Amino acid sequence: MLRRFAGSLRHTLLVAMLLTPLAGCSTTDFGLSSFGSGQKVADLSNVNGLTADEALTQARGHFKNSDFGYSAQLYKRVVETSPKDPEGYIGLGASYDRLGRFDLADRVYASLYQLTGGTAQYYNNLGYSYMLRGSLSTALDNFRKARSLEPDNAVIANNIQLLSSAAAASRA
Repeated sequence: MLRRFAGSLRHTLLVAMLLTPLAGCSTTDFGLSSFGSGQKVADLSNVNGLTADEALTQARGHFKNSDFGYSAQLYKRVVETSPKDPEGYIGLGASYDRLGRFDLADRVYASLYQLTGGTAQYYNNLGYSYMLRGSLSTALDNFRKARSLEPDNAVIANNIQLLSSAAAASRA
């Protein structure tokens, strides 16, 4: 049953991602979007000259435009130049998640936990990471921890609803 649920969730997420307009991203092999195969972190030669604020501004824009290879490189610059800024870690972890680089995301989330502890945003992002991996029970556990810390947070509620909808669809 859990396998059918995971398959249904993957299908739901895939449809949602395909329906979302994707900007061209030159950070992948073979010209595929960030959701295709061959995903990798971008190699930006000019990133070292950016301040943390400049990198953060550019990273937000690239993430919003689904250019996750670029956003990962820029958020990495934020973390390197401003290691006490949780937003850099949050963005870097989320970028790695969207690139399917869960090994790197795990390291970033461990650093984020050391920096901020178990905040609602930490548990929500970790839950989303596990949802993308197909580890749905672990995702739900993390979403519930986030909800216990911020019961009125709409993003957390939406993520829990996404899991619930996929579960209902798999039972139908």
